[in-house]
Amino acid sequence: MTTTTAMLDSNPKDVGDLDRAALATAIDAASECARTCAACADACLSEDMVAELTDCIRTDLDCSDVCATTASVLSRVTPATAAVTRAVVEACLAACRSCADECAQHADMHDHCRICADACRRCIDACTALLATL
Repeated sequence: MTTTTAMLDSNPKDVGDLDRAALATAIDAASECARTCAACADACLSEDMVAELTDCIRTDLDCSDVCATTASVLSRVTPATAAVTRAVVEACLAACRSCADECAQHADMHDHCRICADACRRCIDACTALLATL
């Protein structure tokens, strides 16, 4: 059992019909993606060709912020926040798609971009699965 699952299970508030396993997976994927995107942006700043990576850096930072917010909002989910939950998860999907596409363009030259694109794709999968349960 992960800490995320333990926290969701310990919350006395009923989360309604929401799939707790899908919710926990999405929280963990968004948290991982936020950290990975921040690290990718930092690694891009260390590259000799940093000027050519400005779009990647910005996309990484946007995705990191959106994913961190998504993980936080999902950690507080209750049935009363269903509309907000859906909107935040949809924003996370958009940010992750954009970041995965951008990082994929650099993945052959920079391992950090490949790793980041993979983390974004895992978050996309988790958020898509969660949306299907909402």
